Amino acid sequence: METRFKGKHFITEDTWTKEELDIVFDTAFDLKKKFYNEDPTLWLPYKTLFMIFFEQSTRTRNSMEAGMTQLGGHAHDLTTDKMQITHGEVAKDTAIILSRMGHGIACRNCFYGIGNKYLNEMAAHSRKPVMSLQDDVYHPFQGLADLMTIFEHFGRNTKKLKVTVSWAYANTHSKPLSVPQTQILLFPRYGIDVTVAHPKEFPLSKNIVEKAYKNAEEGGGSLKFTNNMDEAFEGAHIVIPKNWGGFGYYDEDYYLSNEEECKKEMKSNLEKYRGWICDDKRIKLADKKVKLMHALPADRGNEVTDEILDNPDISIVFDEAENRLHTAKAIMGLTM
Repeated sequence: METRFKGKHFITEDTWTKEELDIVFDTAFDLKKKFYNEDPTLWLPYKTLFMIFFEQSTRTRNSMEAGMTQLGGHAHDLTTDKMQITHGEVAKDTAIILSRMGHGIACRNCFYGIGNKYLNEMAAHSRKPVMSLQDDVYHPFQGLADLMTIFEHFGRNTKKLKVTVSWAYANTHSKPLSVPQTQILLFPRYGIDVTVAHPKEFPLSKNIVEKAYKNAEEGGGSLKFTNNMDEAFEGAHIVIPKNWGGFGYYDEDYYLSNEEECKKEMKSNLEKYRGWICDDKRIKLADKKVKLMHALPADRGNEVTDEILDNPDISIVFDEAENRLHTAKAIMGLTM
């Protein structure tokens, strides 16, 4: 197994070269094959991963914890109420202590304007690799699972594949920008043509979009934006309807100083776009062999209809969810 990655942080794919990511995918496919053959992969015997969750999760927590067990180690499931964070302990101190006690730290902190900075602060002071379980800017493990799933269904040569990432209506909560931002940064590096559709009040962060254009130019893919969901679906090979909040509409400092006011405005803006749903009408605009992807949980009946989400000829969301396990194991196995 590769040893060059030992100790390398995983907060965004943007700090990993394409060659390094290719090794991650090769490792994930190998681990998936061994998983199905029930071959043991005890790459991390007796090692400890500390998982810090500022908000809970289904796929992320279980892919990491199950993956760590299958690699021969143990994962601690930590929430803020189990730690001194609630009493003011800072990221630096947490990272120093935990990295002296174990072999890796993974953290989910999605608070806008705070999460990514928190993870980078930990990484600056940790002796061991720090992994993002999602923050306000990136969701790197989801990005890996997404691309692995695309490789499985469309092959490793993804040049000119058309992927549509579309904002969709949901009223559960103001979801982070991290999933679509990770996708627009990562997919074009593999020659994929990405179209992003969103209402004008729900843009992605300007600095991420600028970096994504550069990634597309270097990787041979393309990136374009539209405020028309129908237009984005036309001819798409893959569609990803996903709600995200309107955080990118505001300057970060302004949002943090006026959070409640901004949240009220976002909620008001949200109700204007109830028609932004992936349904049979829109699926018919896409390629005849179109596939649906979604990070899950999907807001059924709002983001996407049941008839599309549960259609085995279209939906590959459960393949995508499963691949969270294999890609997580690859990163942990390589870095820890």
